[in-house]
Amino acid sequence: MTLDPNPIYAAPDDWRAYSGVLSRRIFAFLIDYLIVAALWVPAAVLVFFVGVLTLGLGFLLYPILFFIVAGLYFGMSLAGASQATPGMKAMGIAMVRLDGRRIDFVLAIAHLALFWILNSVATPFILLAGLFTERSRLVHDLLIGTAIIRTA
Repeated sequence: MTLDPNPIYAAPDDWRAYSGVLSRRIFAFLIDYLIVAALWVPAAVLVFFVGVLTLGLGFLLYPILFFIVAGLYFGMSLAGASQATPGMKAMGIAMVRLDGRRIDFVLAIAHLALFWILNSVATPFILLAGLFTERSRLVHDLLIGTAIIRTA
């Protein structure tokens, strides 16, 4: 087993890597969901044609289409080399695991699913947790073992 020498994969101990992360994270969230909404439109058109070709069976994808598009978007971008979504890159942040390993597709999907579940149950409290936890970690970060760091 070899360790990846890229320092972005390990959570740094310096407090400056976590300063201002919460506000950057909120703006990255808004950017990312605008991109997901823009990607949803061509996916909906594609599902329409699939629905016509399958004599209506493809239309069953519409209720879960947003979750499919968002899951692919977040899973593929967080599991990429930069360990960040385009919105996170624009805001100068990236996601790291506390054990220093890379984020894979399954962990990115689990992070997204926990975010959606916790957001539907305790909407304001998941953001408030970042004000009181070390490294400004949110509840789903604590459960998965990840943190958000500044890259710029």
